[in-house]
Amino acid sequence: MNTLYDSILAKQDPNQVEGLSRFFKTGKGQYGEGDKFLGIKVPLTREVVKHWWQETSFEDLEVCIASKYHEMRLAALLTLVQIFKHAKKENALQQQCIDFYLTHTQYINNWDLVDLSCYELLGSWLLDKDRTLLYDLARDGKTIWEQRIGMVSTMQFIRHGQLDDTYAIADIFLAKSQPLYDLLQKAVGWLLREAGKHDEQRLKYWLSTRYKSMPRTMLRYAIEKFSEEERALFLNNKT
Repeated sequence: MNTLYDSILAKQDPNQVEGLSRFFKTGKGQYGEGDKFLGIKVPLTREVVKHWWQETSFEDLEVCIASKYHEMRLAALLTLVQIFKHAKKENALQQQCIDFYLTHTQYINNWDLVDLSCYELLGSWLLDKDRTLLYDLARDGKTIWEQRIGMVSTMQFIRHGQLDDTYAIADIFLAKSQPLYDLLQKAVGWLLREAGKHDEQRLKYWLSTRYKSMPRTMLRYAIEKFSEEERALFLNNKT
């Protein structure tokens, strides 16, 4: 019996489906095109996960992560985060969580699924390890979601005062020959802003040599916490 699957399914609310579908851009040509919703908001999904994560096997997660329903995939990812966190120093179990995550990225196909899982899993796992994987995802990820994972995973490093990888991976996105999707621009700008909270002068110095070539959305997100005068200087002096 897959209690996680059954419990999520039991919480479906048809009255919420239309609003969630619109919020996550599931219309034709939009980034979430074709995704299906049960009508369950994130706090309720978290409640279900909190209750059932200890009873959930990796076989159960296989079923949930492959679901056509967005909330079921999110529940699988949030459960994986809980298993990983509570494994603590059990490296074999943590490795199993990471392997599961990386072999199922085709189902991590919207910004919330990325942002609520990647830095808690990959970011935490790589705190004391080589981080080439994130650079590879950012540079060569098969989808914008894999590329976003490469960037957003650095949030965990930022929280530990480690800023180098955030800036280095941001440079990968700036070097891409094709225009970045809006969702990637926002992710890079957001992480730069977070890095700036730890060292504002470093962010300003980094931006000073790059801002003229940065996509405007990325720049606006990166400088959001600057004073009004400083924001105007950056934005008004773009080429």
